[in-house]
Amino acid sequence: MIASPALRLTLDSDALVANWRWLAAQSGSAACGAAVKADGYGLGAKAVVERLAHAGCRDFFVATWDEAERLGPMPEGTALSVLHGVRDADLLAAAAIEARPVLNSPEQVIRWREAMPNRACDVMVDTGMNRLGLMPEQAVSGLLEGLRIETLMSHLACADEPVHPMNERQLGIFVDLRRRLAARRYSLANSAGICAGERYAFDLTRPGISLYGGIQRQEANGWIKAVVQPEAEVLQIRDLRPGDSVGYGATFTAPNALRIAILNLGYADGYLRCFARNGRAWAADGACPVLGRVSMDLIVVDVTGLDVAVGDWLRIDYELAATSAATGLSQYELLTGLGSRYQRRWI
Repeated sequence: MIASPALRLTLDSDALVANWRWLAAQSGSAACGAAVKADGYGLGAKAVVERLAHAGCRDFFVATWDEAERLGPMPEGTALSVLHGVRDADLLAAAAIEARPVLNSPEQVIRWREAMPNRACDVMVDTGMNRLGLMPEQAVSGLLEGLRIETLMSHLACADEPVHPMNERQLGIFVDLRRRLAARRYSLANSAGICAGERYAFDLTRPGISLYGGIQRQEANGWIKAVVQPEAEVLQIRDLRPGDSVGYGATFTAPNALRIAILNLGYADGYLRCFARNGRAWAADGACPVLGRVSMDLIVVDVTGLDVAVGDWLRIDYELAATSAATGLSQYELLTGLGSRYQRRWI
């Protein structure tokens, strides 16, 4: 890279590994995998796999065969599963990549059995989310006979709500499926499901958002660490007079003299317009509230009384749970929306 980016993500390797280790400990005797779909939730899937594999993670999950192909060869001793199954268009890639499809429909089951009769697969059964997966009655109908099923799995719909009746309902259906269907391993719990207790862990857990700093349930408070810190460079410093307005629509008017900094960050970088009311950056000596609207590539922050100059880097307030509560964006949106213009730096 010749040009020097004016946006960066500082990514904490120790925090990522610590989060996985805590989730693994909460999983009890179950193995703890890692969802690295959506390019590692926006952090960079290759870098995440490398660090978690070194820490001991052996099971990884992507959404599509395109994501699997981009990962390239997996670390020795690890396995990769493709959550969206296998389409006709995926068969050439599936033949070339050492990964298992998670079969989600009768058509996918038939396709895999005919194309790859000797290769292992995973199977998803829908226990109530009504998203991808075989219906339970399809799964126990004999459809799966002859398949080499590595992991039979389902996905919790409401595990982030501890008292939701859906959790026990799905658990009961999955326990029955485990009794009736043969697989080497069984898997139900996502990040929030791990916090629901070892009854949900079975043989393999599949955390995603909590690996990257997301907190879904109160049990994770104080244990899950922030992994991602966005930072933006100051492009210009300006002085406002009382009555001067800022940005599109002149939605902010200076009540008195202010000093402002213009940062190289905007909604094209995942910093959406809802941050106009709630956003904040941090200089070494204090908070810098966002003023006016968020533009495509720029924001304006108040640096009055602070020691801030052109070329300085300001930290963007981005603690996932608090930022989600303030903006209405989910923690998933906050992570996966971070764009390609950030330089990603692991520390």
